[in-house]
Amino acid sequence: MDLKVKSIPEKLEGTVNAPASKSYSHRAIMIAALAEGESKLYNVLLSEDVLSSINACEKLGAVIIINDDFILVKGTNGKIHNSSNEFINLGNSGTTLRLITSISALSDNRVLLSGDSSLRTRPMGELINTLNELGVNASALKYNDKAPLKIEPGYTGGIATIKGDVSSQFISSLLISAPLSDKGLYLNVLRDFVSKPYVDMTIDVMNKFGIQVAKVENDASGNVDTAFIVQPSTYTACDYIVEGDFSSASYLLAACAIGGGEIRVDNLFENSKQGDKIFLDILEKMGCTVEWSYKHVVIKSDGNLTGVEVDLTNSPDLICTVAALAACASGETKITGVAHARFKETDRIKTCCEALKNLNCDVEEFDDGMIIKGGFESGTVDSYNDHRLAMAFSLLGLKEDVRVSNGEVFNISFPNFISSMSQIGLELELD
Repeated sequence: MDLKVKSIPEKLEGTVNAPASKSYSHRAIMIAALAEGESKLYNVLLSEDVLSSINACEKLGAVIIINDDFILVKGTNGKIHNSSNEFINLGNSGTTLRLITSISALSDNRVLLSGDSSLRTRPMGELINTLNELGVNASALKYNDKAPLKIEPGYTGGIATIKGDVSSQFISSLLISAPLSDKGLYLNVLRDFVSKPYVDMTIDVMNKFGIQVAKVENDASGNVDTAFIVQPSTYTACDYIVEGDFSSASYLLAACAIGGGEIRVDNLFENSKQGDKIFLDILEKMGCTVEWSYKHVVIKSDGNLTGVEVDLTNSPDLICTVAALAACASGETKITGVAHARFKETDRIKTCCEALKNLNCDVEEFDDGMIIKGGFESGTVDSYNDHRLAMAFSLLGLKEDVRVSNGEVFNISFPNFISSMSQIGLELELD
């Protein structure tokens, strides 16, 4: 189905809640599943990706009950047992695949992991190799360092080294599982360490469930960016509230920036550890007014944006939104630092550039980013089955008649996307 703007409002205005953080939701569910006791998780995002994590945790022994107001998780106390000899289907969720792989190594029996065709393109070699260094017997069944994966029981732990420039999710995966390994973990992360804030988010959730992670910055050798130390321990159940998601909120904020007006987005915290809160700085540089409060943000825009240079090393999920803003801005925008965005649901550098070229936008692709000169024409672009591209590029309809085919994929991370947009006066439709 095509996702498009139904009618262009004179200005956007209103107050809307930011959707719950997908990243925090994944982590809270998995850590609660490992904990001793029962946890109540509030404001969890029930998107397709997060439901994949819930399904995987249930298959590995946790009891998870979805109520109207909270999710009840009866933890396993680290006693992981795979209830099926069949593959656990993780759908399209790369986060689930990467985080659950290390957790699966804690199982007392074999675990098989797979997912859809897109998920089976995600590189997993660096995580597999590091787990094997820690005494785990993990392998790619097709010998290509990608899913489907087989993880045999046994997780000694100890000292390991991992590259930091592929995916921070590998590091988060190892940290989450480490307290329940035999020896704990001393993990050296080599330069260059990308998407650091996502690891900070992981540590934040671990702390809430009773696990401390020690961090050593910049060792004397010069090769290690950061070392993490986790002692053997046990997670303790707790009640946990998931904060709002800056990645998903970026589409609401970008709509106002492009269309003009004034909106307030609640459930965004100024002291959040999410790297994607840099989006507010980007909007200011492009000409918007941003006003922070402790738990919400107000953005004002006249719809006239200017190009900027932006490094998204720690915020690769913003690439599609910033590309859409750049197409609507005057002048040139240069996006750098996102080579790792080539290993997301799609090669997001390539697909963003292709989509913009289909609209006759002047764009130049390079290894870790792109240069976009503002201005584009009406047309139809493919979502490439990428939820972030679909949502970001649908906003181009505020300037020209633009449709995004296969646009319904926003359900992967933001199932209330259309209804949330309507709360600030932007009517979108699928037809």
